Amino acid sequence: MALQSIQLVYVRNVVSRTVGGTFQELSFAVRVQNVGFGKRVSIHWSGEDRRWRILPAEYRGSAGDGDELWTAEIAIPLTTDSAIPGNIEFAACLEHGGRRDWDSRFGQNYRADADSGVIVLAPVAVQVAGFDPALPAGTVALPVEVAVRQELEPEAVTIHWTTDGWVTQQAAHAYFRHNHWDLSVGSNARNPNRYGWSIWAARLPIQHAARVEYAVECRTRRGTFWDNRGGRNYAARRGALRVLTLNLHTYQEEDQARKFAQIARAIRERQADVVCFQEVGEHWNDGAGDWESNAARIVNAHLPEPYHLHADWSHVGFERYREGIAVLSRHPFAYVDAGYVSDSQDVFDIHSRKIAMAQVVVPYVGLVNVFSVHLSWPSDGFYPQFERLRRWAEEKHAPEVAATLLCGDFNVAAGSDAYRAIVDAGEYEDQFLKIAAPATFQRVFRDRQGDALALLENDRRIDFLWLRAGGRLRAVHAEELFTPERYGRVSDHPGYLVEFEPR
Repeated sequence: MALQSIQLVYVRNVVSRTVGGTFQELSFAVRVQNVGFGKRVSIHWSGEDRRWRILPAEYRGSAGDGDELWTAEIAIPLTTDSAIPGNIEFAACLEHGGRRDWDSRFGQNYRADADSGVIVLAPVAVQVAGFDPALPAGTVALPVEVAVRQELEPEAVTIHWTTDGWVTQQAAHAYFRHNHWDLSVGSNARNPNRYGWSIWAARLPIQHAARVEYAVECRTRRGTFWDNRGGRNYAARRGALRVLTLNLHTYQEEDQARKFAQIARAIRERQADVVCFQEVGEHWNDGAGDWESNAARIVNAHLPEPYHLHADWSHVGFERYREGIAVLSRHPFAYVDAGYVSDSQDVFDIHSRKIAMAQVVVPYVGLVNVFSVHLSWPSDGFYPQFERLRRWAEEKHAPEVAATLLCGDFNVAAGSDAYRAIVDAGEYEDQFLKIAAPATFQRVFRDRQGDALALLENDRRIDFLWLRAGGRLRAVHAEELFTPERYGRVSDHPGYLVEFEPR
């Protein structure tokens, strides 16, 4: 996107009538320039009541050419006490680095009438509408809706798809029906609509495949047009694994209630599957602890559906708390463990370091070993502690284990001598760096020519998600969460989220 940093792709505005009631469903897709992490994307919109609202958008994947696709959705019910919005007015906003960029139709805002169906706002001939990178559990036939510019006089729309990385491929013909919206959601929307867009629909019989990839070919009287997501194709998968690591800073912030609620909100909105916490505090209580005040337990209690929780503690922190580590998981544990990796096991020694380990059963992936890690500084025991951790992880990495992750506060700076020792061993790779700075990752972990680590001089991270090489997971997305531009500061650590998919 050479001309602007944010661009609306399409809007979907339909009034659905089902046995569950009547709803106005609004969906927005936005193409965003990858200006870095810590950005916020939102839709500002109003209905016929002229009251402006802000709808946060979520990252959906790469859109090609270094851009990203973000979407936002909301369904507003019609009740005896409230009306649906009707015709809407809207604009898209990108916030990053203290500035705001807009796509607001040059200040005039965009408009979409109630029950107008899909309106494509990008300068394209054909556009997949409603793309979701997650395959819901139990889905055996994937619906695909394609919007086509009617003035091109479309003749045929074909979905080319594969479940095995194009070793084999199949073709599904999409169908045009004037009553598409009535058949799909009980809507009175026209097809094509008065904005000149028609919807063609197909269902891909993917059965129980873990991943499907597809591209759209549209043959018209004006030529053949494609939507292949900027050359990357559309890909939906089961078994995505989102892992968050965050040092909680042991009750040192002023407003703990807000802090815990904000962390839970991020876990919920970013759909984190596994969370590794360090500096998990609870009241000392003469060494007996106080589970009700355990920070990981409190965050977990804020979640709509509490996660599986494994926690342990290492030493007294800030002279009044039991300080430890924890693993939260949306998926069940097959096995949990915890143990000291430090020379000292004295609870009154801050360099007594215990690690929590959980073996998580991830659907469509298998067993994933996750270690929540908090190690000492290089001068205070990092090297022997990491070596014990490495040996422990190696012992637990059996053939049936799909991947091993070491996540947490390692108290060594990216690019430092201690970081170099992990890189030189060649066993684990820095997953946040792999996504955030792929060229630097290539230089550091693949080429290893010259002093590549000098490229990390200004990195400043001490929290990492290390993935054991050769596993059956690969990183596809990463972000820094708890920054002033995103979810706000909740600790003296920013927290990192990395999303993985099966190889």
